[in-house]
Amino acid sequence: MDLLKYVQDEFIEKKDFPDFSSGDTITVYYEIKEGQKTRIQFFRGTVLQIKGSGMSKTFTIRKMSGTVGVERIFPINMPSIQKIEVNKRGDVRRSRIYYFRNLTGKKARIKDQVKK
Repeated sequence: MDLLKYVQDEFIEKKDFPDFSSGDTITVYYEIKEGQKTRIQFFRGTVLQIKGSGMSKTFTIRKMSGTVGVERIFPINMPSIQKIEVNKRGDVRRSRIYYFRNLTGKKARIKDQVKK
């Protein structure tokens, strides 16, 4: 177990991303390679869950594309992630908001977090 942690600490580069939690609306900018060309694409949606710890952490984002819900799982140490922006802080009671998938219309709104 210690060997695995050592390898992760030594060889995987740590990027500085802002803190976010489930319920937040974030934008992930990531690089796409098409042949010899590379371009940056973004994915903006609501964070459903954050799983794992340390370098093996992943987070799931859900966005609505028309009437279809699209979910994407990003590893936090994915080399193609350029930056993460937190657009809106959401106020939810759970850390994994799977129930959000079944909600539509006004019920699918997440309250904004009140600044303290």
